[in-house]
Amino acid sequence: MRAQVLLSTLAASLLLAAPAAHALFKVIGPDGRVTYTDRPPSPADGRVVNVDKEGRASDPSLPFALRQVATRFPVTLFTASTCGDACALGRNLLSKRGVPFTERVAESDEEREAWPRLVGGSEAPVLKIGGQTLRGFTPVAWDETLDTAGYPRQSQLPANYQTPAPIPLIERKPPPKAAPEAPALPPVGDNGSNPGGIRF
Repeated sequence: MRAQVLLSTLAASLLLAAPAAHALFKVIGPDGRVTYTDRPPSPADGRVVNVDKEGRASDPSLPFALRQVATRFPVTLFTASTCGDACALGRNLLSKRGVPFTERVAESDEEREAWPRLVGGSEAPVLKIGGQTLRGFTPVAWDETLDTAGYPRQSQLPANYQTPAPIPLIERKPPPKAAPEAPALPPVGDNGSNPGGIRF
């Protein structure tokens, strides 16, 4: 009896320790479109990034320590096409430090109108580091927050690393395809199949 209990406990422990049976992938297409899948995509689909259950990036090409920080405290830069130098300086700061980040850009009138609701203010750029939000470009505050999160001061990105292309602030879904029109039926009686001339 005791042996059965021990075996049951051991089996339960092994099941809990087993890794999840499914993996998640974030695919960044050549056009910047982002899709998530649980099936391993082909390299032709675009740049593939592993993500955890919460959808946070886990890029296997990154050094282990940097990958751990990026998974725990993902960085998103929100910019606008009208932002000018401030957005460019913010982008440069992240690139110079070697911080892997996702950029969301507001270009259309609809996106600019949605900006305060989506980022919580009217300033641009906005930097999100994990749950921390920094509005406006303030280099000292950005550096201090990145330091606190554990991002290194000097870039540790691989030489061939490419920052993903910016993606729209509001994800644009392609318009639904129109259903093909049904072919028109010939008028009744045209081919002699309705000799009585019955009309419906």
